[in-house]
Amino acid sequence: MLDRWEELESSIKRVEACIDEEVKNNRDPFVAEAVGLLQTIPGIGKRVAQVIVSEIGVKMEQFPSASHLSSWAGLSPGNQESTGKRKSGHTTKGNQYVRVAMVQAAWAASHTKNSYLSAQYHKLARRMSKKKALVAVAHTILVIVYYVMKRRESYKELGGDYFEKQQVEQRSRRLIRQLESLGLRVTVEKQEEVA
Repeated sequence: MLDRWEELESSIKRVEACIDEEVKNNRDPFVAEAVGLLQTIPGIGKRVAQVIVSEIGVKMEQFPSASHLSSWAGLSPGNQESTGKRKSGHTTKGNQYVRVAMVQAAWAASHTKNSYLSAQYHKLARRMSKKKALVAVAHTILVIVYYVMKRRESYKELGGDYFEKQQVEQRSRRLIRQLESLGLRVTVEKQEEVA
């Protein structure tokens, strides 16, 4: 069994070397750069970046928008509604290889520290199942992939506290209400920022 294990390991290394060589010697010079740019997104490693480039390509003109790409990949959220009732939120059918790679990247991104994607996962996982939250993060990663490839620039991290910054006013009102429900009178003053 150890011999079989070593044989499989050497086969995997040969295939990875062949893929690396193909990426490096591709006629389109952006292919190698695209693999590097995609690796700037949290959760996307070298292998997932190669899967994305091989399945989607590097020319984003074939997809008019990020929504078209996510629909093609099968990561668009479903919206079946009838007479005001939401029935199904199943995702669409699409490219299973990209979908699997994106969910794998979402799982890795959800375990990173102080990143926007991790914060999004934890925010969503509080109100829905963890698998649905992973698919939602996978959709977000695919949208990020679309814009990274279209603009040909690396990913810019928003930070783990992005959602908290967006809701400062709502959060302060909620905290004031909580203190007042405890029977305390609260006076709020804005603190001057120290330069």
